Amino acid sequence: MKRLVLAMLIACFVLADAAPALAQAVAGDRMLVAQQEQPRRRTLFDLLFGAEPTPPPPPVQQTQPRRAAPAAALPPPKPQVEKAPGATRLAVFGDSLAIDLSRALERFYAEDPNLIVIGQGVSSSGFVRDDYFDWNGALAEQIAADSFDLAVVIIGINDRQEIRSEGRTYPALSDGWVAAYQDRLNRFLGQLRAARKPVIWLGLPPMSRSEYSSAISQISALHRMAAFSGGAEFLDIYDRFLGEDGRYSSYGPDVSGQNALMRKDDGIHFSNAGSDKLAFYISQSIRGFYRGGGVSLAVADPLAGTDAASMLRPPFQGLGQTRLLEVAGAVMPLSRAPSRAGDLVIAKDPGARQDGFSLEQLLEAPMGRVDAFGLGLIPPEPAGEAPR
Repeated sequence: MKRLVLAMLIACFVLADAAPALAQAVAGDRMLVAQQEQPRRRTLFDLLFGAEPTPPPPPVQQTQPRRAAPAAALPPPKPQVEKAPGATRLAVFGDSLAIDLSRALERFYAEDPNLIVIGQGVSSSGFVRDDYFDWNGALAEQIAADSFDLAVVIIGINDRQEIRSEGRTYPALSDGWVAAYQDRLNRFLGQLRAARKPVIWLGLPPMSRSEYSSAISQISALHRMAAFSGGAEFLDIYDRFLGEDGRYSSYGPDVSGQNALMRKDDGIHFSNAGSDKLAFYISQSIRGFYRGGGVSLAVADPLAGTDAASMLRPPFQGLGQTRLLEVAGAVMPLSRAPSRAGDLVIAKDPGARQDGFSLEQLLEAPMGRVDAFGLGLIPPEPAGEAPR
């Protein structure tokens, strides 16, 4: 009888323990999670031998709520300064290079109330295709309207093509092409010189393709010659955009000295950093006649009454003007050695005509006279005195 009772008790406990296992097979992982959350059931072995000590529950970790990272912000823009009513007007003429340069100059002079940048760049323009855009005609209109005080010019990347002049067509960079091209350059600069508008003409930079770069360098050389003869300040930027090996480089030092991308992917135009570098060079060039409050031109003519007064000269104090002052004798450069005298200095009697000393007179000069040169004759002793 006791064995029967004991067998029934064991069967009850086995069925009780088997039920959760069957439910787990049906419910899958959900039952496993439920068993982990519920306390463990007591079995027959727990009644007979005692329950095993249950480990303490793991400590609950308090997680702090994650804070969102602050969003990256662009640097604050520079304050816009209201320009003065009589501010100096700086016009930038040229092709697409001038468009990028005018934007860089606007950034450079954003806080200067006394200078306004006027962008006059026209894409795909140049001095060759005057049928597309006539720069001499456009400049005449701007001068007549008195729309600017200073002029900055950068142009030429579209001029490596045939030119048509007086009914004839000349291949690029041929003799006829050069003559027609120079004529248009000289007329452009002649208008600015006649209007007494100071000009800064920028040379062209190196290009990525060697053949194209060679042609652009020849065009830039024509610009240099025209600028020198037309009274403009020529700013040569070629070497400033070369790499350490002396060749074209897309990278170079920016205005802060850091290595940055200077050119765009086409190997022709400037990046923003490159245009800002150009703007810095221009600011240094115009310091000679822009003082922050206007354009300073020479009021008095220091060459008046001299031979240099009739020579071609720029309308402002630049390198060309300094050279003319040297010709007039008003300025003597420190590097110039004094000229040696080529004539004999003689003393003349204002009342008598004397063409100079003869050779016999020089040989007969007595000792001690300045023209004896150390070889003079011994003067004769006075009569009546015996020799000692």
